[in-house]
Amino acid sequence: MSLAVVHTRARFGVRAPEVRVEVFLAGGLPSMAIVGLGSTAVRESRDRIRAALQASQFELPSKRITVNLAPADLPKDGARFDLPIAIGLLAAAGHVPLQSVRDTELLGELSLSGALRDVSGCLPAAMAACAAGRSVIVPEGNAGEAACASGAVVFSARTLAQVVAHLRGEASLPRAVAQREASIQKAQLDLADVVGQTQAKRALEIAAAGAHALRFIGPPGCGKTLLASRLPGLLPPLQDSEALELAVIRSVSGRRDGTAWPTERPFRSPLHGSSAVALVGGGVPPRPGELSLAHHGVLFLDELPEWSRASLEALREPIESGVVHLARSTVQAEFPARALLVTAMNPCPCGWAGDASGRCACTGDTIARYQSRVSGPLLDRIDLHVGLQRVPAADIARKSGGERSADVRVRVLAARERQLLRQGMPNGHLAPAALSIFVLANAEAMALLERAGDRLALSARAMHRVLRVARTVADLEGRESVNACDIGEALAFRDTSPTPANAWSRATLPSDSSTRDTPAHGVAGTH
Repeated sequence: MSLAVVHTRARFGVRAPEVRVEVFLAGGLPSMAIVGLGSTAVRESRDRIRAALQASQFELPSKRITVNLAPADLPKDGARFDLPIAIGLLAAAGHVPLQSVRDTELLGELSLSGALRDVSGCLPAAMAACAAGRSVIVPEGNAGEAACASGAVVFSARTLAQVVAHLRGEASLPRAVAQREASIQKAQLDLADVVGQTQAKRALEIAAAGAHALRFIGPPGCGKTLLASRLPGLLPPLQDSEALELAVIRSVSGRRDGTAWPTERPFRSPLHGSSAVALVGGGVPPRPGELSLAHHGVLFLDELPEWSRASLEALREPIESGVVHLARSTVQAEFPARALLVTAMNPCPCGWAGDASGRCACTGDTIARYQSRVSGPLLDRIDLHVGLQRVPAADIARKSGGERSADVRVRVLAARERQLLRQGMPNGHLAPAALSIFVLANAEAMALLERAGDRLALSARAMHRVLRVARTVADLEGRESVNACDIGEALAFRDTSPTPANAWSRATLPSDSSTRDTPAHGVAGTH
């Protein structure tokens, strides 16, 4: 009788809990049993391992083999346990020294020829192995990804035979190098390409500066998608800590584009027919959805009323907390989901309600039913609501787009820097309890907010969001205190009616408008 223990990692959301592969050889009829709450893919590994061992010039021991994946109450899924089980069998049979696997973790799927295939979730596994003080052996295709874990000792292998030779000390596996080379930069989409829509551009600037959710509503062809696609170009550069979180999400999702280290903020634009699971995550085992794949970037939902009610309602908690909690009968997982939500919709089924041409033939009831497809609680969680109108043909012919993204980004970066120095996070992530600490507003500003709250019947959440947007407006202007003009501009973006008119225009504010440098920075009357 002999026993061997090999270390590996399971995939559990963005975590990688340790799994001990215990291989026990005993007398009796030749057989092989795998226990420890493994999925079908784990149980099927017996045939893959048998063929891989024979192709690598090893024989499966002619004994009663018991493989235990501990802890027994942790669900195990996928073919990632093929390599550790095979090495455990060889160690128990005396072909691999037991001491060589004590400080090493292994991950990888085996082909019938003994070659190693890529598996998902190698980066969080390498990070966990480094924290445990062990090195890790992964397939060659996962090497660059796993090596992104700071301080991790990662070796890459192409075949089972190479891993055995390394553990025996006969030949050394190559040390993996992190793939942090900058990817080919895509052509930057510039805000100057958008003709007109001054207020919408201002809303993009505020959204980028404070990480505020945004909704565009307007007729077809008015530039909603065009505006949304320009938002990533206004956001600050991706920090190393943010890039690591994105790399982990990409690793566990199994979606790789050839580079392990992201260099740009993601922009995700899923089709409106996507399910709730595709949007927020789920499945067995749980995988991140579009909201998590857009972490630290932009999630753009076009044709908002065409989305299923279940999909949209699933967004309500994550866009506030920044985390997706998935709970199943046997599995609970969490995925980060701090994405900047941007939505777009038409004002009615035909799309032309409120247009000056008068071509809309929709009745009031039809428009109301169309608008009711998006729930009030979801709209309440969106900070900025902007109504758009068709751009005049003369403006399109002149092709005068206004400010460039690079110029707007300078103001956005300065505002973000003020927020990070003051509270360590963007204003859009501030909890209501923190507003009284970090949002300093004068008496005139608070009086205006109180009047607006009563007149517009704003919820407590809506008033908190008005304060957060006003704080961002003040940061863009470089002021420490929020004044009435800042509150007024924030209120102008709170109108959630089918055709927002932004009634809280400059006419409702104090006559002093000296705090604004240009008309684009003020609160326009109507769209």
